[in-house]
Amino acid sequence: MTCSNQECFKEIKTIIFLTTLYIALTLFSNISSLRIISVMTLSMDAGTLLYPATFTVRDMIHKKTNSKIAYYTIWLAAIFNVIMFITFYLVSILPPDSSVGLQKEFGLVLIPTWRIIVGSIVAMVIAEFIDTKVYEKVVKKFKDKKQWLRVLISNSVSIPLDTFLMCTIAFYGTMDNKILIAIIISNILIKLLITLVSLNWIYFVKS
Repeated sequence: MTCSNQECFKEIKTIIFLTTLYIALTLFSNISSLRIISVMTLSMDAGTLLYPATFTVRDMIHKKTNSKIAYYTIWLAAIFNVIMFITFYLVSILPPDSSVGLQKEFGLVLIPTWRIIVGSIVAMVIAEFIDTKVYEKVVKKFKDKKQWLRVLISNSVSIPLDTFLMCTIAFYGTMDNKILIAIIISNILIKLLITLVSLNWIYFVKS
């Protein structure tokens, strides 16, 4: 691809925007996950409200470019999340200024348990890779028809998988299995609801 005209430059800007948005959403989601909130009487981490959008944005990247770029973006997001968690850890173990209040507590907030870190990154990579595979198969079957369907089907497969992996790796054995199952189900329902809201985003980009 050359940048000899305005149209080419516009295409490149769109790709950069989408990949940056995807990586930013994964980072913001994991940071937000440190906060537990209550939505419609359901207890969940705040990242649940942001993370589902990453699947749709990944689909937009796939549509705009190809599966190789989508895979590369997923790996980049995983790497940046690892760097973020390492940075949080290093910042949290630095000696605090005792003259400023709540420094110790702030440090503790920045250190999620290793199981949550591993769970979030492993779940993201596996689920987003599956999302890419499913999306590609749906595109081959329907071509340019029903583009919203490719998002719905791929997200409907990857979101439950992501939630199951994340919750199981992070919390299995730390709580009653019935509670864990309830958390998984409630998170899946909320994420799928957000997916329905984002379905038409796929039409914002051209192939």
